[in-house]
Amino acid sequence: MGLFGKLFGKADEKMLTPLNAADSDIVAPAYGELIDIKSVPDPMFADALLGKSIAFKYEDDNVIVCSPANGELKALFPTGHAFGVETPEGVEILVHIGVDTVNANGDGFTLYSRRQGDKVKAGDPIVKVNVRKLSQKYNMSTMLIITNPNGKEIEFIDPQTVKRGTSLLK
Repeated sequence: MGLFGKLFGKADEKMLTPLNAADSDIVAPAYGELIDIKSVPDPMFADALLGKSIAFKYEDDNVIVCSPANGELKALFPTGHAFGVETPEGVEILVHIGVDTVNANGDGFTLYSRRQGDKVKAGDPIVKVNVRKLSQKYNMSTMLIITNPNGKEIEFIDPQTVKRGTSLLK
């Protein structure tokens, strides 16, 4: 990890410290740029057809994408390109890494030893992504989608630089 990574919170899995997040928190899954969902080149995501959404751009060669909330790992695609977490409050969150990356068939994604049904904490590593490799073929915007707010009013913060654990809620 370089000097900028140390200064700005980028880390490898050995350097990830536990987060102290409340069950109602939704946090950034990695260090990067929070961007407007409308900039994602896929109408399914850009038009928020799956639910209230935000997106991230990651500049590092390899990024560890972590759970954005405490809860249960409800979905974990074997290809590593997407996973879902349900919070203790019943809010369902989908994290989708890249556009059309399901077509990579897992190449460029390394899953941590997790299974559907596992309890996770905000900031727990879920998948390591070789952004450099995948970005040669895919747009690597990473979307965070509230697929079921379970009656909760969700308002996301404005686009800005975020680090793993930054609250995404206003």
